[in-house]
Amino acid sequence: MLKIIVTGPESSGKTSLCKTLSEYYNLHFTKEFAREYLTDLGKNYLQEDLLEIAKGQLRNEQLITNNQQISLHDTDLITLKIWSDYKYGNCNNWILEQIEKQKVENRFYLLCKPDIKWNYDPLRENPTDRNELLEIYKQELENLGHKFLIIKGEDRNEQAIEILSTNF
Repeated sequence: MLKIIVTGPESSGKTSLCKTLSEYYNLHFTKEFAREYLTDLGKNYLQEDLLEIAKGQLRNEQLITNNQQISLHDTDLITLKIWSDYKYGNCNNWILEQIEKQKVENRFYLLCKPDIKWNYDPLRENPTDRNELLEIYKQELENLGHKFLIIKGEDRNEQAIEILSTNF
């Protein structure tokens, strides 16, 4: 099973890219669970909430991957690790353990460069450090040994389709 994960800093086109790839390849995709969770929470979140978000994200990822050769995901647990480390200086061990387990999976990442306009959204909180976060994503994916390519520019949908059609 191949898991394709679209990831990157806030407002870098992840969800839009997932929707395009989902339609093009006729695949369902897991949505970013944090959006649902934080909307339902109705207040500012705490670091402890990241664990609940991680559990929901992983549960959704596991549900969609049953009996499929290829699955598509709007972010994964690495995003939560990066954000927890960035905002709080550490990350819950359960999240780290799950990420470690995923190292043996066939995962391919489309890392979205934040070179498009940042769009305000009440759940977004980081318009100025997106390039710094991109570097953290790259380092994290390299450290974990995951294959990834950076998607950038206005033609990111076409780039991603070409990459996936050529390689998978």
